[in-house]
Amino acid sequence: MRTCMEGKQFDEERALYNAQHTDVVNCLFAGPADGESVLKEARDIAVKGCRFSLRYPLWHVHGFVMDNSTMDTLTRAAIWYATEGTITSSTLGGVKAVRECENISLQNCKVESTEFGWKSRGITLKDVDITSEYLFFDSRDVTLQNVHMKGKYSFQYMENLTIEGCNLDTKDAFWHSKNVTVKNSTVKGEYLGWFSDGLTLINCHIEGTQPLCYCKNLTLIDCTMAAADLAFEYSDVQATVWGHIDSVKNPRSGRIVADSVGQIIREDPVMPCEGVVELRKSEFK
Repeated sequence: MRTCMEGKQFDEERALYNAQHTDVVNCLFAGPADGESVLKEARDIAVKGCRFSLRYPLWHVHGFVMDNSTMDTLTRAAIWYATEGTITSSTLGGVKAVRECENISLQNCKVESTEFGWKSRGITLKDVDITSEYLFFDSRDVTLQNVHMKGKYSFQYMENLTIEGCNLDTKDAFWHSKNVTVKNSTVKGEYLGWFSDGLTLINCHIEGTQPLCYCKNLTLIDCTMAAADLAFEYSDVQATVWGHIDSVKNPRSGRIVADSVGQIIREDPVMPCEGVVELRKSEFK
């Protein structure tokens, strides 16, 4: 049997602690008591049309749905240690919104949260607009579909990440990541993918200086590159690039094919560099 709480305001500490089999509808979590952890340790809850303006509202929550709800900038560290959750048509605005969570999906949401998605597993974003300076640090088994992202130090130390149909405006993305596949996406940023292992980009547009250096098992399939200078330094790479690459420097191994390369730099390597750069009309080694 389910309980319904509708049209109420809560501001005290742990207001609905350990709520179970409960629908929370059109409620406001704010007020002078400024209480924390309002829904901590809840089980099987549905939050609909609610507004949150208190810290740590959904910690240790297991089995939840949140729809058409808003967490403002005062709702810091909103969802930690939670499992089996679905968030739809909602806005998440507080810092560190998701951390150490498992099996959480977001769809048709807007997120503005520094340090979003750290140390989590099984996170899915679909049709999401997200701004986060440090996005998904040290997380596993993450999927992004039709995501518009703006950040800086994104996807570092991640493992098993799939990105499709996304627009990523970032900086040092994918550093030290493992087993990442990006399809049909635009990836804009500086120093992309350094120290990654198993990064694959398929039908992507890659833009920014010094991309894809110090990589292992790097693959590019039918990609384009812009403003990409000093690319592939000390990387083990197999790449087919359509169009122009500004410059390629000291690829360690593999084969890079492009229509044109502004400069192929072979100088002062600190390790053996035997990668082949092949133009579609001639070949340089």
